Amino acid sequence: MVELEDIIQAQKNIASYAKLTPLVQSRFASELVRGNVFLKLENQQVTHSFKVRGVFNRLLSLSSEERAKGVVTASAGNHGQAVAYGAQKLGFQAKIVVPTRAPQVKVDGIRQYGAELLLHGDTYDEAEKKAKQLAVQDGRLYISPYNDELIVAGHGTVGLEILKELPSVDVVIVPVGGGGLIGGIAIAVKSQKPTVKVVGVQSTASPVMYESLKAGKIVPPHRHERYTIAEGLVGAVEKGSITFSIAQQYVDEVTLAREESIRQAVYLIWKNEKQMVEGSGASGVALLLENKDSFRGQTVAVVISGGNIDPYLFKSIVAAEE
Repeated sequence: MVELEDIIQAQKNIASYAKLTPLVQSRFASELVRGNVFLKLENQQVTHSFKVRGVFNRLLSLSSEERAKGVVTASAGNHGQAVAYGAQKLGFQAKIVVPTRAPQVKVDGIRQYGAELLLHGDTYDEAEKKAKQLAVQDGRLYISPYNDELIVAGHGTVGLEILKELPSVDVVIVPVGGGGLIGGIAIAVKSQKPTVKVVGVQSTASPVMYESLKAGKIVPPHRHERYTIAEGLVGAVEKGSITFSIAQQYVDEVTLAREESIRQAVYLIWKNEKQMVEGSGASGVALLLENKDSFRGQTVAVVISGGNIDPYLFKSIVAAEE
C-alpha cells in the first residue's frame, strides 16, 4: 500500500519534471456555494494534465533493461501524452494505444512527443486489452494509468501541495476515473489531516468507481456507456486494482455529476477564470453546481485535472451557453 513517505519521496523524484501548479481562489465558485473555493490548476501542468506526476515517478524507476526495451500503455489521452513526453525526455521508446474515439487534441499531443501511436477499439477498455497484449508480445513493461503504487504516489503530490498552501482546507474534490489521482491525494491529505473530507466525482455516463464502492466490490462498466465529454473518467477499474482498496479506506465519498452540469462547468470556468479545461477537469465544479448547499461556509479545494479539450467541442459548449 502507498504511504505518505512514498508520496513525499515522489515529490522529490519529480521535482525537475513536473510543475508546482497554482492554487487560486475562485470568486464565482465561492459565491456559488457561499464558501471559499480554490481551484488547483493542473490544466497548467506539463502536457496540461496531472498525469506527468505519476508517470515520471514510474518511469524514473525503470531499470536500464526496461528502458532499452521501451514501454507500452493504454490511455484515453492524457496518460498517453504524459508517457510519450516522459519517454522522450528520458530517452527511450514508448508505444501508446488509445481508443479510436479519443479526442484529436490528445492524439496530436501524443504524436508530437514521438511515441508510436496505435488507435484501437471504440472504448478505453478495448485499448487497454490491446496494450497488455502488446506488452507481452514485445516484452515491454506495461505502464498502468492507475493500478501502480508509483503512479499513485506521484499523483499524491497534488495533495501535498494543496495542504501546504491551504492548511485550512475542509474538503478536497477530485475527478475519478481509475482512481489513481484521488487515491494518491486521499493518502497524502488524510495521513496529515484526517478531518479533511475527500470527495470524488464521476460522470453519470461512466460511474464505475461510484458503483463499485456502493457494491463493496469492483463491478464491470455498463455494456453500452453513454457518450460523455469527460472521456478521461471513462473505463473499467481492473480486477484487484490497488486504487479500489485505497478508495475504500481513504475516500469519504464518490458521487456523480450530470453531463449538462459538466458542460456548464467548462463554460463557467472559462467565463469567470479564463481557464480552458476539459470535461474531466471541470467535473469537480459541476459537482458544486449540483450541490451548492452541501459546501456552504467551507473551504474547498477543487482539482482541475486537465485542460486538453477538443477546440471544436469547446467552441460548441461556449456557443451553446452564451
